Amino acid sequence: METTIATAPGTPSAAVRATPGNRVGLLDAALEYIETRHWDVVLGTSVQRENGLWSCSCGDPRCAQLGAHPAMRDWQKKTSGQPSRAHEWWGAYPQGSIILPTGRAFDVLECSEDAGLPALARLERSGAHPGPVAATPGRRLYFFVLPNSRTKVARALAGLGWGRTALDLACRSAGDYVVAPPSRMGVRGQVQWVRAPADSARWLPEPEEVLAPLAYACGLHRDR
Repeated sequence: METTIATAPGTPSAAVRATPGNRVGLLDAALEYIETRHWDVVLGTSVQRENGLWSCSCGDPRCAQLGAHPAMRDWQKKTSGQPSRAHEWWGAYPQGSIILPTGRAFDVLECSEDAGLPALARLERSGAHPGPVAATPGRRLYFFVLPNSRTKVARALAGLGWGRTALDLACRSAGDYVVAPPSRMGVRGQVQWVRAPADSARWLPEPEEVLAPLAYACGLHRDR
């Protein structure tokens, strides 16, 4: 799977490959989220390697989220939709990951890649519009849906018969965040778009529109 980043407004393609000259395109991607999607962003930490050892720029040798968490403790107060702030942050820390706060412009349904990919294929075959979907190097998928979804998800799962079943399916909403493409996440690689937030995946669905196949696939994989 190729690493992709959203293009700047006015460019002919919906997604482009990250090139060495553009490094991983973090500033460009952050500006795209702000200017085209109207999403808030916040600076994240970065992955570092020295003397063959991987570490997080936060300085904690025990950090389990290398390059995958906000760089500031009060990050919820620092999120911004201003291009000038993106230039300030990624101008000073060009390798910092892009953090997208959930519960504002969108929520995220997170599941394993093993469950999420078959569910996504089923949704696309049915003619549904799943919206943007991202994949992490840790083999997790992020399905972007409309905000304020936590209660809707719980109600819908109960209605589908999964209310008391422990599924590997999480709803990231207010007070949470996800790491956005094309950020590096841990030592395995970058977060990538499976369906970039453009063209057919531009509009966010209600959680109920994607939940049935997601829950079913997660149920099939829960004992594997």
